Amino acid sequence: MKQYETVIGLEVHVELATKTKIFCGCRTAFGGAPNTHTCPVCTGMPGALPVLNKQVVEYALAVGLALGCEINQYCKFDRKNYFYPDNPQNYQISQLYLPICINGAVAIETAGGKKEIGIHEIHMEEDAGKLVHDEWADCSLVDYNRSGVPLIEIVSEPDMRSADEVIAYLEKLRTTIQYLGASDCKLNEGSMRADVNLSVREVGAPEFGTRTEMKNLNSFKAITRAIEAERARQIEIIEDGGRVVQETRRWDDNKEFSYAMRSKEDAKDYRYFPDPDLTPVVISDEWILRIKEKQPEFQEAKAERYRREFGIPDYDISIITASKHMADLFEQTTAICKNPKKVSNWLMGETMRLMKEKEMEPEELTVTPDRLAKLIELTEKGTVNSTVAKEIFEKIFEENIDVEKFVEDNGLGTVSDENALRGTIEKVIADNPQSVADYRAGKKKAIGFLVGQTMKAMQGKADPGMVNKILQELL
Repeated sequence: MKQYETVIGLEVHVELATKTKIFCGCRTAFGGAPNTHTCPVCTGMPGALPVLNKQVVEYALAVGLALGCEINQYCKFDRKNYFYPDNPQNYQISQLYLPICINGAVAIETAGGKKEIGIHEIHMEEDAGKLVHDEWADCSLVDYNRSGVPLIEIVSEPDMRSADEVIAYLEKLRTTIQYLGASDCKLNEGSMRADVNLSVREVGAPEFGTRTEMKNLNSFKAITRAIEAERARQIEIIEDGGRVVQETRRWDDNKEFSYAMRSKEDAKDYRYFPDPDLTPVVISDEWILRIKEKQPEFQEAKAERYRREFGIPDYDISIITASKHMADLFEQTTAICKNPKKVSNWLMGETMRLMKEKEMEPEELTVTPDRLAKLIELTEKGTVNSTVAKEIFEKIFEENIDVEKFVEDNGLGTVSDENALRGTIEKVIADNPQSVADYRAGKKKAIGFLVGQTMKAMQGKADPGMVNKILQELL
């Protein structure tokens, strides 16, 4: 039986975190009523002229340098001509001939080992608008709020061979770009989008097979499913004696099926030519040096420092450093309370649980370092016990309340006064003769039930250590 190899390259579009669009002063904020973040430039009105946003160039430079790219110090913009309702000018301003960054690489690690994925180029361009399909009215409406939002397109070499490698590559890109602050890379909001170019060939074959490009991929899970489905589709065509057609396909994640959209165009079909309204961009050595000097400590370096300085487990480090926001929260909280292990425990435990429950990204966390540090301090002092601390953390997570005031206002301080506890414990013993008998008969675990009943009676505010001590004495 023939064995097949999958060959994958990605085109990753990333919306940059500028406050205004690439060629005009309109806002880039996600959402908003349709066509409210628009002007004559981004809606393609005749005679409106583009003016390049300098911050776009700086973000593109920062990403290129972080990915080890060469910088084209003389680069320019080209017009990519095509006709579609969401493209108001009937062309897109992009970079074909002289992109800003070329020849980079991303190191990834999967279960199959370490590997380097080549970056062919990174170019700057403007986003198109968005078509909204109204099934009730049987029509399509156009929202130009996204038109002109600045993008970088990161084009990889066809170096990936599996969905696992694709996801590792995308995660590395996302983490790097988020650390730079160049984009929030939210797939669900479209600020990071991946088009998958995929072909299959017999193992050992020197030539690539015919590739297809899959669009409409807005989650890592959808990307994985689309890759597996397209690989199977192409192999089935070849096995049946057919020929794979080069085309663009749309992935429907609900049906787990892709549909042909159009035959794949080549660059010549877009009739590229230099944009006459924009001058070339000349990037000096000094400008590149300034961008380099502002580069942050990236995940790998941060993880290595955490091992040296904080002594927390490697798994904790990998999760915490995967998000710059989470890493900042960890470091700033640790700086206040001087207890890295406890901070790590709260982030890995309750924080991750609540984030999963509420389907949140780390960047959406509103917990502040001072509040978390105060909760850890009160827990370590025994002012509140661990059960109450978890309740308080949920309030911090949702409302970021003043911890000490909340404890005082709600009477949540730990009861550790022996006289106050003894009466409650004596009643618990009297009410549970079977558990008492079990304990005295040698079933030492029975004391756990009595501790639980005491904690329940004390509304979770008793000091568990003191409860255990008094129970053992009375039993």
